[in-house]
Amino acid sequence: MTVFVSRDKINSGFTSKVQRLADQNLMACYQCGKCSAGCPMAAYMDIPPNQMIRLAQLGMEEELLDSEAIWLCVSCMTCNMRCPKGVRIAELIESMRQIKLRARQDHLQVETIPTADLRAIPPIALIGSMRKFTS
Repeated sequence: MTVFVSRDKINSGFTSKVQRLADQNLMACYQCGKCSAGCPMAAYMDIPPNQMIRLAQLGMEEELLDSEAIWLCVSCMTCNMRCPKGVRIAELIESMRQIKLRARQDHLQVETIPTADLRAIPPIALIGSMRKFTS
């Protein structure tokens, strides 16, 4: 996949917002790939962790926030432990989710889940899902 990025996109402010929310310098990442190699969910993601960081570095907000990958991260912190530069990647991914949630957009629409399926979901999962918009 060839991606063309303009200087305007890189300086769009998205990168700064992600860094500010995560309290991280995502520019420290030099794309070694250790985070993706150790991620138990990488095989299921449309964009692996190291590429999520690269897209954030390039200011590619739409591509990141519309991906499934930001919702598939289980925050196991394996990526954080493997990073030779000490970048806390899980926090960066969480900051991307927060940007989406703060815009009142979620990956899961609880009200659209069929009643039969709701009975099979653990109550704490439903409470956690609903709590996102009340804090």
